[in-house]
Amino acid sequence: MRSIAEMAISSTSRLFTTDNSLPNSSSSSQPVYMNYALISALIAFALAQSIKVFITCYKEHRWDPKRFLGSGGMPSSHSATVTALAVAVGLHDGIGSSTFATALILACVVMYDATGVRLQAGRQAEVLNQIVYELPAEHPLAESMPLHELLGHTPPQVIAGGLLGMMTSTIIYLISHSGNYT
Repeated sequence: MRSIAEMAISSTSRLFTTDNSLPNSSSSSQPVYMNYALISALIAFALAQSIKVFITCYKEHRWDPKRFLGSGGMPSSHSATVTALAVAVGLHDGIGSSTFATALILACVVMYDATGVRLQAGRQAEVLNQIVYELPAEHPLAESMPLHELLGHTPPQVIAGGLLGMMTSTIIYLISHSGNYT
């Protein structure tokens, strides 16, 4: 019978070998560029950020490439990213898997935070910027840089991001698995 130390060493050495495949896992040895969940999340993020640029262009009649990387706005790229990840994991590993449970809880925490703490922090930044703007010119804080106000998301922005993430992940899944059913 093996000792606990031998089993721990054996398990640890398996983690650091070049073949990271898990038992009963058919695709964990694929390269990272073939990782369906990762690709889905990255594409959902890129789509959400691109949509923000076009919405800004449409609403404000100006091109703002900073929106490609900025936070806040419609749709929530954070929500799109984590929702795409959760859906991809659910489709790939099954909704009964612990990886899906982990991804789902992560998505819920991120979306709750976006509409809670981050949204309130953005509103506080708005108020603080207004206070600083109204300070007399000789006040030491009058020349301070304004705080970033677009931090969080409204519930419709989070819902739109979540829907975008679900659609992105599902479409990529259908495309990547379309040849498997013939």
